[in-house]
Amino acid sequence: MDKIVSTREMLLKAQREGYAVPAFNIHNLETVQVVVDTAMEMKSPVILAGTPSTIDYAGGEYIKAIAEVAANKYNIPIAIHLDHFEEIDEIKKYIDNGFKSCMIDASKEKYEKNIEIVKEVVEYAHRYDTTVEAELGKLGGQEDDLVVDEKDAMYTNPDDAVDFVNKTGVDSLAVAIGTAHGLYKGEPKLDFERLKEIRSKVSVPLVLHGASNVPDELVKEAISLGICKVNVATDLKIPFSDAVKEFFKENPDANDPRKYMTPGKKAMKEIVKHKIEVCGSANRY
Repeated sequence: MDKIVSTREMLLKAQREGYAVPAFNIHNLETVQVVVDTAMEMKSPVILAGTPSTIDYAGGEYIKAIAEVAANKYNIPIAIHLDHFEEIDEIKKYIDNGFKSCMIDASKEKYEKNIEIVKEVVEYAHRYDTTVEAELGKLGGQEDDLVVDEKDAMYTNPDDAVDFVNKTGVDSLAVAIGTAHGLYKGEPKLDFERLKEIRSKVSVPLVLHGASNVPDELVKEAISLGICKVNVATDLKIPFSDAVKEFFKENPDANDPRKYMTPGKKAMKEIVKHKIEVCGSANRY
């Protein structure tokens, strides 16, 4: 039985109770195992997020099958989420394959075009009980192969956010308040006044992208002001790869994936635990 859920109820619950659901970018069996095993230990809902290049690399069917095993094994809400997809036909294909949560990222488009694209995805997704996230405003930095120059990054306008949500029927909204994808060149400065205004005007759950490398206290502040989904990607990849590199440095002749992947999983697990604590999502189920 397919127990993979959409993000609808888990985000609305988080919104009501004042915490955030972590969305961890996964890439393969090992990263999925780390995320779901840790979430189960901590009784946290969790979102497994895959960018277009991850889904292309691992295969959507494989990711869904692994997530189904986890969802049937564990008694916590688990969602698989298409993250930063830009092609409508790709999203429709994976919705047909059983993905229950998606993000259509048309934030590079002009405002009216963004609305038009998101509306088409929403109309299709809602037929299959699939939730849709969209982005208004642009984040700087890089998310896998998607690059936004800092000069092009722009913050979300609160009044536009109201209009956008009303016209698209989107389920959640990623807001640009000063975070960036990847690692920061300086100290991140988040526009909390803007976030407060958006929260006061918009009823749907709000999402924080680019949360890797942001100080914990800033993320917690954003959650207290209405963010109820926090995306984490880069913060997971670095410790995993560093631990694997370290293993090979100490064991240059190693060749068994079971041996060299294990330190990476352990290092990643510590970050997953920490992010769940920061989100306040432990012991919510």
